[in-house]
Amino acid sequence: MRGFLFLLTAVGVIGLAFWAYRETHRTQQATAELRALRGEIATLREAISVQRAEWAWLNRPDRLRDLALLNFDRLGLMPMLPSQFGAIHEVPYPVESEPWPMLGAPIETMAGPDEEEPL
Repeated sequence: MRGFLFLLTAVGVIGLAFWAYRETHRTQQATAELRALRGEIATLREAISVQRAEWAWLNRPDRLRDLALLNFDRLGLMPMLPSQFGAIHEVPYPVESEPWPMLGAPIETMAGPDEEEPL
């Protein structure tokens, strides 16, 4: 009986050692994936900041003005004037025809008071 308990204890210790090794390996893999993802995120953030800087550089007002003048014959772009904008009194608002029904009003159903509604 004593030998059986020693054998059972030894098998239990070996099983726990295997489980601990496997969990350590999984943890190291997850840590490596996390490191790779963080590196990828940093690279993408840097690329986004470069693209934002390029967008700001390409949308400079003086550059756009020069491009509009250069392509005036083809595009026909004119500078915007305040008279091109509408006034607030020109905005069409919907006409109130009938007020919304009261919430909580009873709703008629097809079933009578003693009948059950089909699902």
